[in-house]
Amino acid sequence: MSSPSPTERLAEGWHLSSVLIVDDEQGMRNFLEKTLASRCGEVHGADSAEAAERLVRTHRYDLVILDITLPGKSGIVFLRELREQGYTGEVVLITAFADLDTAIEALRAGASDFILKPFRITQLLNAVKHCLERSRLARENYVLRRTITERTPAFAGLVGQSAAMTTLAQSLSRVAQVPSTVLLSGESGTGKELAAMALHRNSPRGQGPFVPVNCATMSPELIESELFGHAKGAFTGASKSRDGLFYYAQGGTLFLDEIGELPLPLQATLLRVLDDHRIRPVGSEQQVSVDVRIIAATNRKLADEVAAGRFRADLYYRLQVVELVLPPLREHKEDIPALVTHFIETLAPQLGVEPIPVSDEELAFLQQYDWPGNVRELRNLIERSLILGSLNVSALYPSRRAPRLAQPVATDLHTLEKQHILAVLESVQGDKTRAASLLGISRRTLERRCAEWSLS
Repeated sequence: MSSPSPTERLAEGWHLSSVLIVDDEQGMRNFLEKTLASRCGEVHGADSAEAAERLVRTHRYDLVILDITLPGKSGIVFLRELREQGYTGEVVLITAFADLDTAIEALRAGASDFILKPFRITQLLNAVKHCLERSRLARENYVLRRTITERTPAFAGLVGQSAAMTTLAQSLSRVAQVPSTVLLSGESGTGKELAAMALHRNSPRGQGPFVPVNCATMSPELIESELFGHAKGAFTGASKSRDGLFYYAQGGTLFLDEIGELPLPLQATLLRVLDDHRIRPVGSEQQVSVDVRIIAATNRKLADEVAAGRFRADLYYRLQVVELVLPPLREHKEDIPALVTHFIETLAPQLGVEPIPVSDEELAFLQQYDWPGNVRELRNLIERSLILGSLNVSALYPSRRAPRLAQPVATDLHTLEKQHILAVLESVQGDKTRAASLLGISRRTLERRCAEWSLS
């Protein structure tokens, strides 16, 4: 059978897979290695279970093709040990001597497929194809469950025709086509995850997984394991080995949100991964090749973090190959009518409520406000308003009546912002975490505002 074209390998995803062939017959092992080497990313061979054990300790395999009859430890015994150690990949057993009892024993031990020698090469390739497809679907299902559990982006596309949003859309379109690392910066709530998804969807990796990671919400003790995986017994509670998010992002994009929160020791590890394209699970000798594009995001000024010694300069420059700054909503208020319409059309069906009318006068009022929580705060306002049945303008000023639009508003926008934030703080008895949630901003942003006003 002829070797597949590069396009076929990419479409099937075989180029990302690593395969281990365990067979004591050198001719059969060489034949299988040669057949799969032109199709798979990495192919290794071993002539015994003991030799295979040494390879498994230092490599991560998506598929093991395993002969049952081996010198020393049998293939089925080795398979049981692999499963007990936490190996979750696919295993195809091959043998020249088998009966029904052997087949049943193999399946109970955790085999994915069972092939009798002599076999046609098409039989083997079909088995490999099905195994790698199951492996890919397992990764995609994990990513989908995790994304749904953690959070869903505010909206599915860039909205707005202002000069700022048009420039951003053009930049994203251009940058999406190159494999370079991207750093997205901007205030909380400006839509950095949305921009990252746009980069992913419009890139050559658009059919691969998009894996978002919020570095600020992950435990510092577990974030390394979450990103790179861990071996069985690597730490207390690690009862079995586990793949990390880098592995699940194979062939796609890993979005590291709030990258400024990454602990310094892990910053060095991430830098090494960006340079070597290999990861090492915690507590393991394995070196796993990864083909992942990194998009990072921050609402901090990383240059200031570098100067303060809280962020590595070499990692900053490695991430800053391309830096895109997302504008705050106050700088493109002309997009507010389009955003309001979009949120109403999107959220009303999700909430199971009727859309609400918004008058020109109400839109004008929304455009007077400075939106410290940016687009996220506007979305939260529209969601509350849909639940209440009318535009909840008073939510912006909970401690007093909203200004009359027919008359000029005497207060400048920065003062209105301060009054609104102070009113929300007062309404929750100074609970900054709850106030930040109501405002649609991070607690850090709220504390920064209070510090600017010299408030405790």
